Amino acid sequence: MTDFSWSDLAVVSAFSLLAVVMVLTVTAVVGFRIGRHNVVDVSWGAGFVAVAIAAALSGSGDGWRRVLMLVLVGAWGTRLAVSMFRRSRGKGEDPRYEKMLSNAPGSPAVYAIRKIYLTQGVALWFVSLPVQVAAVSDGSFGVVTAVGVALWVLGIVFETVGDRQMDAFKADASRKGTIMDQGLWRYTRHPNYFGDACVWWGIFLVSAAHWPGVLTVLSPVAMTYFLVFATGARLLEQHMAERPGYREYQERTSYFVPLPPRRA
Repeated sequence: MTDFSWSDLAVVSAFSLLAVVMVLTVTAVVGFRIGRHNVVDVSWGAGFVAVAIAAALSGSGDGWRRVLMLVLVGAWGTRLAVSMFRRSRGKGEDPRYEKMLSNAPGSPAVYAIRKIYLTQGVALWFVSLPVQVAAVSDGSFGVVTAVGVALWVLGIVFETVGDRQMDAFKADASRKGTIMDQGLWRYTRHPNYFGDACVWWGIFLVSAAHWPGVLTVLSPVAMTYFLVFATGARLLEQHMAERPGYREYQERTSYFVPLPPRRA
């Protein structure tokens, strides 16, 4: 087992936390100025990119592993941030935040900082722990790392293709009012969220290939929980539940993990 420095990890974690604070502080300022807090969705991906940069620069581990993590997280986070920016540009506030702030006890501004920005900052820092640990780890490129990279590739393909298929579907005026059930959406109702989960389990495996990366297993667990039960698929399902044809789509199509469609 190679030596591992907990003090070096503390340094990386501190710089990572600083990166998160800086990104969300800027995001909060922008959000209050334009009157829309859904800008925080853009900073979710951007925040991970900032952490990856901070970890790569402040880490003491193998250079190739820091660069690999920077590439994996940077590509995923940049794609997500750009995608969320395009989707939110020119639109109003997210209904989730409108509902949350309309029931805010006391000052809506203070409540927004605590419930939107602070909550996301804590989640972002925690989920990024595999990136932080990998930045101070040593070891060769082995089977576990290769599997992690392969899982990341699967995930990025799923979410990229899934998003493009959905964008093309929405752009087709003849499909308005119908349910998207083609391409990857034929096998899972949430290919983009499934892809996100694969990406972060892949990143975890890259970190877990060497001690003590395996200890960060709760980070991909947390990300998967967010995607499946908290802010991802579950909320979307609630929003889509009353749309004509969606119940039938639910009955024949897997919720999260891609599976062959069920026959009626």
